[in-house]
Amino acid sequence: MKKVLSIYLRPYYGRMLVGFLIKFTGTIMDLCLPWILAYMIDTVIPKNERNGIYIWGLVMLVCSVLALTFNVIANRMASKVARDTTETIRHDLFERIMWLSNAKTDAFTKPSLISRLTTDTYNVHQMLGRVQRLGIRAPILVIGGILVTLTLDPVLTLVLVSVMPITAFVTYYFSQKGIPLYNALQKAVDQFVRLLREDIAGIRVIKALSKTDYEKEKYDALNKEVVTLEKKADVTMAVVNPATNLFLNLGLVLVVIVGAYRVNRGYSEVGKILAFLTYFTIILNAMINVSKMFVVISKAVASAGRIMEVIDTPEDMFCEVCERMEKDTDYIRFAGVTFSYQTGGVRLTEKTEPNLADISFSLKKGETLGIIGATGAGKSTLAALLMRFYDADEGNIYIEGENIRAIPTGMLRKKFGVVFQNDTIFEDTITENVRMGRTLSDEEIREAIAHARAKEFVEEAGRGYDNQMNVRGANLSGGQKQRILIARALAAKPDILILDDSSSALDYRTDAALRHELAAHFADTTKLIIAQRISSIMHADHIMVLEEGKMIGYGTHQELLEHCEVYREIRDSQI
Repeated sequence: MKKVLSIYLRPYYGRMLVGFLIKFTGTIMDLCLPWILAYMIDTVIPKNERNGIYIWGLVMLVCSVLALTFNVIANRMASKVARDTTETIRHDLFERIMWLSNAKTDAFTKPSLISRLTTDTYNVHQMLGRVQRLGIRAPILVIGGILVTLTLDPVLTLVLVSVMPITAFVTYYFSQKGIPLYNALQKAVDQFVRLLREDIAGIRVIKALSKTDYEKEKYDALNKEVVTLEKKADVTMAVVNPATNLFLNLGLVLVVIVGAYRVNRGYSEVGKILAFLTYFTIILNAMINVSKMFVVISKAVASAGRIMEVIDTPEDMFCEVCERMEKDTDYIRFAGVTFSYQTGGVRLTEKTEPNLADISFSLKKGETLGIIGATGAGKSTLAALLMRFYDADEGNIYIEGENIRAIPTGMLRKKFGVVFQNDTIFEDTITENVRMGRTLSDEEIREAIAHARAKEFVEEAGRGYDNQMNVRGANLSGGQKQRILIARALAAKPDILILDDSSSALDYRTDAALRHELAAHFADTTKLIIAQRISSIMHADHIMVLEEGKMIGYGTHQELLEHCEVYREIRDSQI
């Protein structure tokens, strides 16, 4: 929370100061009204001066208008500060999330990051607005009200002040209890968002397998956990308002009793008592607003901590100084690469089971490497390491003799065109799904779509290249989605092309035509093709067979048929 106040609010200190002065003036106008009323009752009315009544009545009207005007202006300024500050926080948080390494993203989890971008920033926004509106006005009303009542009747003021330390203690005590409870609640909300995200994304699978009741039970269990934690936090903080009301109303009763006694003895006047009761009501409402504000602050403190945890996450994908392989004629080289998701690129221990173990190979410019193996063998992990989504625990990866750790990640990834497993189609036109914000002409996009063998179905669509895609490409078949994704990868004419199981939904004829397009128009592009079908990789320059993270075969199709039993078994099962 300190960083939110010191860093993100700093550009608005001047605007906040002006808003404070305006709010202060408006609040003082509010405080003047009961004092003027008391003066009229005790001094002006007994003199039977009508002009005096009219004049002071006009003064009250002016004070009321000024109070309303200044408070409205100050509230609008406070809302703008809260809006602009939250916008900056969201921008920085989103930008940081986009640059998090995969290891850090896995550690935070995607549902948690979504929750921090939405719920947590909303809590901070509410706090910033509430503190500016009530955090200034309420203390001024309390302190100003006490000071004014001292001028009216010091004895009654002491009665009023005597109950305030108790209310302050109650507010502080339960606020301290509430912060960790709201923190736990937000973590439970993270899990809730994760389940909702999974269920909505997989709703067709759930229905197809008749698992609606099963998912409802999981949802109910998690929903009850969230409700229980929210109830616990709210019940804890709910004590503040009734307790504040109780002690302040007890104070009000004491003020009425003591005031009546003092008026009866002639120590005070009716107008002063009436004004005092009005000030007490103002102070009571201000204290209630302060207690409500502490509830908002408790939520915001927990949320701000979660936001800054992401923003302050140290960079773990540094651009390092590494020795260059000067005489290396290979374009891509893996040298003894070992990696485990359990370490996230920190270091291996004897008990750690690597996902890839001692992988070494090299490719020349324009060559094609086919990678095949069972599910979980480490095929996609190899591609992720090449693009430096993770750092290897052991060994090195080189591109054109340069260690990829020495290449800035932005420059490194511009070399790639990639289609991931379960890749994403965005809710946009076909053209924009291929362009993806890059400076590509319409002609380059159409050419890429043609190379991906998608031209025919794209031009037959309702609006052609401007046809709108649904979320995740729900209005496309599996093969159509894969061809759009391949077009996206080819559009920028990458130096390295990674196709991760990107032809699994294509028929054999389209798959063969696609391979022909790659050979004819992307001969200089180095390709890594990850596939389950031997037909997709059998013509590659090199083929790697992976099993449980180990390379058990490497060579051409014919060489592997002769020397790799696992590869022969795969061939025999498919052909």
